[in-house]
Amino acid sequence: MFQDAEGPSSLTDISMSWVCHNVEVLCVAQEDGSLHFHRCPVFPQELADQLLHRMADEGVLNDRTVGIFQNLEHLRLRRANVQSSQLSAEAFRRSLCPHKLQELNASHIHSDVTISDVLHGLSSHKLCRQGLQTLLMDGLRLYGEAGTESLQASFSMLRGLKKLSLAWTDLDDRGLEDICAVPMLESLDISGTNITDLTPLLHCQSRLLSLTAHGLQKMEMPTSSFISVLSKLRSLRHLDISNDRLVEDRDGLVQQLLERPGMLPQLVSLDVSGWRGVSNAAIRAFVEVRPGLRFMGLLCTGAGGSELLCGDGHLKVAGETSVTQLCEALRRYSERERFIREVLAHLYSHTSDMEEPQPHILKLVLAAMQHHTDSLHVQLVASACVFNLTVQELVLGMPLRLLGNVVQQLLTAMKNFPNQEQLQKNCLLTLCSDHILQVAPFDRYEAAKLIMMMLGNHEDQTVQRMAVAVVSILVSKLSTEEIAELGAEAYIMKQLLSIVQQKASLGVVDSTLKFALSALWNLTDETPTACRHFIQCQGIELYMELLESYYSESSIQQKLLGLLNNVAEVEELRMELMNEDLVEHILSLLIDPVVEVDISYFAGGILAHLVSVRGPVWGLDAELHSTVQEKLHSSVLSWSSPEHAMVSYRTFQPFYPLLHVSQCPGVQLWALWAIQFVCRQNAPQYCDMLQSEGGTDILRVLSSHADTHSDVKSLTENILKILELNCHPTRSVEDFH
Repeated sequence: MFQDAEGPSSLTDISMSWVCHNVEVLCVAQEDGSLHFHRCPVFPQELADQLLHRMADEGVLNDRTVGIFQNLEHLRLRRANVQSSQLSAEAFRRSLCPHKLQELNASHIHSDVTISDVLHGLSSHKLCRQGLQTLLMDGLRLYGEAGTESLQASFSMLRGLKKLSLAWTDLDDRGLEDICAVPMLESLDISGTNITDLTPLLHCQSRLLSLTAHGLQKMEMPTSSFISVLSKLRSLRHLDISNDRLVEDRDGLVQQLLERPGMLPQLVSLDVSGWRGVSNAAIRAFVEVRPGLRFMGLLCTGAGGSELLCGDGHLKVAGETSVTQLCEALRRYSERERFIREVLAHLYSHTSDMEEPQPHILKLVLAAMQHHTDSLHVQLVASACVFNLTVQELVLGMPLRLLGNVVQQLLTAMKNFPNQEQLQKNCLLTLCSDHILQVAPFDRYEAAKLIMMMLGNHEDQTVQRMAVAVVSILVSKLSTEEIAELGAEAYIMKQLLSIVQQKASLGVVDSTLKFALSALWNLTDETPTACRHFIQCQGIELYMELLESYYSESSIQQKLLGLLNNVAEVEELRMELMNEDLVEHILSLLIDPVVEVDISYFAGGILAHLVSVRGPVWGLDAELHSTVQEKLHSSVLSWSSPEHAMVSYRTFQPFYPLLHVSQCPGVQLWALWAIQFVCRQNAPQYCDMLQSEGGTDILRVLSSHADTHSDVKSLTENILKILELNCHPTRSVEDFH
């Protein structure tokens, strides 16, 4: 089933993923340790193939789980892909070889499985000997460590084999001799092998249609002999003799191939990338007499600049002279790290002034990063290209799922190379996008955690500024549960407070300081553990200093008081705030007529919690206690609602204890003013919140109680009117009948 890469996942895809992650639960273990499904319906053959492939991709295919495919009646395989899985030779032979396989991809299996083992398993079953048409074993060893250097079975026993790939194996000349005896062989990939002589290919010259011989570094035959062999492969349609060493073609191999009359007349694609010094004239002459040619690989050859080779028509060209050629190179060479490095370096300059979003290019760059996660050079240049492709308005034209995948890959790069400062900068530059941080789908909790861990490795001010900005926004997007988990990490609190201390010691007011304070504020929201870490890290002492030193900076004051408000909400921590100097300073912010309402509001919140009848007993001067209560009352009544959104709340739970009838009017008024303010700002959200949390009942009790102060009653009734206008009563089940 075709699935749009940017659309929602298909039901099949979702189901396959679920089965992969629950395979142990769905199965019962056999005596040999392998798993069989408890109950297994008859799978359509295509779905059985997809399940095996998905298990390999998800990393859950091993000797135990592959046992489910021993059920040949219900799970019939034809195209088996076990690439990069963990399978032993015995499990492979027992579970996969009995199937009537037409295709097998056993490349890069992470175990001791050898090419010899695979051949032995396949040739032991008649159905595979006769029916297997495609066999891929890239990256495997030919023989076992302790085994004799001879194959347990011959390639030539696979009578139906048409396509064989043994790239980056230790295949030698003797093995090539055996391969060329396969009676139906049409396609062969021997890239990066130990082959020194291609003469055996003459045994299949009449039937070989495709030859990939990239990076044959041990080739010993003379250039003239090499060209002679190729010239006899008259049926050849696809030839790849590219070279990732990127060296000069001193022996004129490519030039001779291009200029030899009547050479490879059936050729549809030719790849000579990596051979420097190829002339445009020779390429042009070669192409002009082959109208059927559909692909030329010319990366790092110096050729490809003519209009004939632009790559926009029916002839596709992998090169570096245009974005079109570079994109073709990214598609063709996704697994060739040396070529990808060259392509990305050229692409970076081509994408530095993009005017329109190019999601197809971003997708190709992402694929390159995913194929080469352990290559610092690829990650470094690719991350710079990602920034070019997503900068400013360009990011708005990118599909969200693609952006989410890009972010996850950038985070992987940051994790894999924590000490590479330039790479960290590149990744953070892309992440410093409101659009990405707000709407792209990715794991924000893990991202915040990773970036905070990375921050400890770098003192660079640019890295620090971007990292803190990203974390601040990420934390604001987390759920209460995620914030609680993040807040439990003491190192995060220490790191952020250290940055605040550093900035405060210099007396600066910059974006790094503001973002760090915002992150701390969000991190302590409804998170008692984070509040405790804040106190243990001498956060209160630091904030007392900052309240005084940044007295005229309202944006800083608001963030400082907001966090202290979070601490004050935790009953068992209120005693930590019972410092006379601190309380008097906060009181001055509450009553100062010059201070903005935003500041007075948060100052009032701290004081309201401290004089609340809930929690620890007031331990300071009794007169100060009375003054706080009195000033709370008068100050709240004097406030006018600011037009801007001053604050937002996930819940009203911290306010309800302050609305108890036993609280003093000043405490009640502060909580009521806060509720009224946000309900006016966003009635649908907050009125529903009040109703669902039972806040409406608390307000009604307060409104009707005989001892309720008239000012409190008036404000309570205002909120109830807002509720009445904006909320529908909760309906019962009977209302729907």
